[in-house]
Amino acid sequence: MTTTFTLLHPGAMGAKVGGQATLTGTRVLHVPTGRSPASLERARRAGLEAAESLESALAASDFVLSVCPPHAAEDVAHEVLAHPFGGVYVEANAISPDRTRRIAAACAERGVLMVDGSILGGPPGPDSAPRLYLSGDGEAVARVAAVFEDTRVLARPLDAGIGAASALKMSYASYQKSARVLAAVSHALAASHGVGAELALEAGSLTANILAETEHLPSVAARAWRWAPELEEIAATLRTAGLPPDLAEGAATVLRRWTDDKDRFDLPLEEVLAHLH
Repeated sequence: MTTTFTLLHPGAMGAKVGGQATLTGTRVLHVPTGRSPASLERARRAGLEAAESLESALAASDFVLSVCPPHAAEDVAHEVLAHPFGGVYVEANAISPDRTRRIAAACAERGVLMVDGSILGGPPGPDSAPRLYLSGDGEAVARVAAVFEDTRVLARPLDAGIGAASALKMSYASYQKSARVLAAVSHALAASHGVGAELALEAGSLTANILAETEHLPSVAARAWRWAPELEEIAATLRTAGLPPDLAEGAATVLRRWTDDKDRFDLPLEEVLAHLH
């Protein structure tokens, strides 16, 4: 039997994710009512099928896949839950585990099973294969994962409950997004002092994959007593240049949590991370 799911909504990520599902023979619906011309064109290009209404789409669907801006996640869920729906609600937005669990509780109150999902990486394409992590009820997770088998969306089930997939997204994005913002601030500071070209040259020599190099974190903790004052100097430099000092000040605050780890380069990673709590 053909699996049908409703995609909410066909944005830059959602439309392409839905388009990958059509490659497995899945019928992917979207609701055009109230959507922009750009959204409708994305849906058309992805091979999605327009439904007459949300109610008719839900009546035909085994799953609902919610891919929307984070601030709208709960509103979208409650909009769905206001209609009769007997399938699985896949919450795949970049939201905190607490918000995910609130949505799961609202689903449970209406007898709807929810799967926690998170998408890591850019929209699927020839050079991009995002990972769709899924947690929650094992059978439901497996059914959702099957929709993306052998596509450019790599479904990765987690043997964990609601909140796990969202926590992974928050953990990954906390580095990825902040690193991009930090890069912008660094280049703005260099440019304000006329050393932008030199910073770009130094940046080209960086080879570190910092998020993957957990073996270096004990040395960070051991040197935090020296790094915190340096970050405070950086914050002062940014402030003088009229640039936001918040990231530097925040980093200094975090470093102070390792004050008692001064010169303890042999600390186990687990202890280093525990000292951040």
